[in-house]
Amino acid sequence: MKKSDFTILVADDDPDYLYQTVFNLNKAGYKTITAESQAEAEAIIERFRPDLAIFDLMMESDDSGFILCYKIRKKYPDVPVILATAVSRETGMSFSVDTEREKSWIRADRYLEKGIRAEQLDQEIMKLLKI
Repeated sequence: MKKSDFTILVADDDPDYLYQTVFNLNKAGYKTITAESQAEAEAIIERFRPDLAIFDLMMESDDSGFILCYKIRKKYPDVPVILATAVSRETGMSFSVDTEREKSWIRADRYLEKGIRAEQLDQEIMKLLKI
């Protein structure tokens, strides 16, 4: 399969970050669908199965990304999920999905700090999609 065969759901309430991420994903060859809120992402998940999802951690609430990870895993257990956030830089709190215990409650396959270069994000996505 090639990149253009995959659709990535990107949910983020920061319009600049959303635009830049989608621009880079489209440039890399992926199809994208966007949500500007947790509620919009939940509505998309209800009617559409993406091949991969990238969620911002903090949207309407401080745990929007965690909630979205839980909901997509419940409906589509095999869809890879990337949680992207600037929370560590902004609050000093940090999370990871390095252990099974962390993965069990975060329910994401990757936890990435915002500011990741487009090439790095593409590499992570290719690993998760096994391209």
